[in-house]
Amino acid sequence: MNDRPTGAAFLLTQLGTHAARRFGERVAAADLTPPQAGLIRAVAQEPGRSQQALAAQLGTPATRLVALVDGLEARGVLERRRNPDDRRLHAVHLTRDGEALLHDLGRLAAEHEDALLAALDPQERRTLARLLGRVAAAEGLTPGVHPGYRDLPGDRGQQGDAPCAT
Repeated sequence: MNDRPTGAAFLLTQLGTHAARRFGERVAAADLTPPQAGLIRAVAQEPGRSQQALAAQLGTPATRLVALVDGLEARGVLERRRNPDDRRLHAVHLTRDGEALLHDLGRLAAEHEDALLAALDPQERRTLARLLGRVAAAEGLTPGVHPGYRDLPGDRGQQGDAPCAT
């Protein structure tokens, strides 16, 4: 029997995987995948960006992002508009339905965080977030962007299951 305590890296992986699965279950109730939820959030943060700019921010090839945008556009959540400054580019915006869905996602994310961190008091939650933020920054991770976007399938018919917006 090994008396060595579980390492922090293992605990981060264990909790991260658990949190991603639980978030996936929550957004599935809104008929979304985590990558779709993350894209909605990214579009809301800076409406009117091009698909190429969104793909660069999320760290995914543009062809993979197009599949996500296609699915959400067909659902009436996102819309592409010609960029007035460069007609070759499409600016991506939330529709009215997309804004309502964003509100629902915010509620789901808050519920997710509250459930996941129920064992901690508010000060401990702030401390944990600050410490994890320092580790993420030291690793060069883009704030607010899940690295799972790099692993999305390239086939336009697939939506992927990588968690992207917890």
